[in-house]
Amino acid sequence: MWIAITRDVSASLAGCQLSFVPRVPIDLELARQQHAEYVRALESRGCRVLALPAQDDLPDAVFVEDVALVFDEVAVMTRPGAESRRGEGASVAPLLASLRPMRAIEAPGTLDGGDVMRVGRQVYVGRSARSNDEGIEQLRTLLAPFGYRVHAVVTHGCLHLKSAVTVVADDTLLVQPAWVDVAQFAGYRLIEVDSAEEHAANALRIGDGVIHPLCFPRTRERLAQAGIDVTTVDVSELQKAEGATTCCSLVLRDLAHPHGD
Repeated sequence: MWIAITRDVSASLAGCQLSFVPRVPIDLELARQQHAEYVRALESRGCRVLALPAQDDLPDAVFVEDVALVFDEVAVMTRPGAESRRGEGASVAPLLASLRPMRAIEAPGTLDGGDVMRVGRQVYVGRSARSNDEGIEQLRTLLAPFGYRVHAVVTHGCLHLKSAVTVVADDTLLVQPAWVDVAQFAGYRLIEVDSAEEHAANALRIGDGVIHPLCFPRTRERLAQAGIDVTTVDVSELQKAEGATTCCSLVLRDLAHPHGD
């Protein structure tokens, strides 16, 4: 029912782009072990994983979410805000083209997949250091024929919109109110992260549950109390590269096998 596209960890991961976390040493072998556990978590939640090989000359390439958006009707290649990341999409596009009709964000627009959150037919896009107004407007134009409404959301103090808010159920969002104005999400049930777990708002929803970092037990308890089924993964080394659970995969419906047959 689900496909998850992943990419193996680059040997150059320590040279990753960083904006809101300090640079500290990364254990590359542990990062690779944790990524393998993450892939197993995807499989445990019903995903057929399509793994791309590492791109060792592109440090951030493991964060495959940022280079594309995938909807049931169309896939959109983004144009990452960090120039060093714009070569990452070339090897993702052919795989997506076998699964969806393709569109693309073009210069001068910039857009990172981590800034894009879909809730039904509503698409929220972070106006961040990585995604600009031109990129948001291009996405609005590309998605309008399919009935999606695109809303620009200002973020502050974090890299991407999905650092601050993610979908954990049809009507429920996990939010870090310090980084986004939650009034923009009126009408949804909101679960706030525990105040001691600043980076805990990033959860990857797959079907009726989520994948969430192991290091945020207090927020995990809030999710469980709200009836959310949580699978935990240790992504401590990937977090040092300003990554988390959503950014390490592109999850899409398997339209060729909608019932897993």
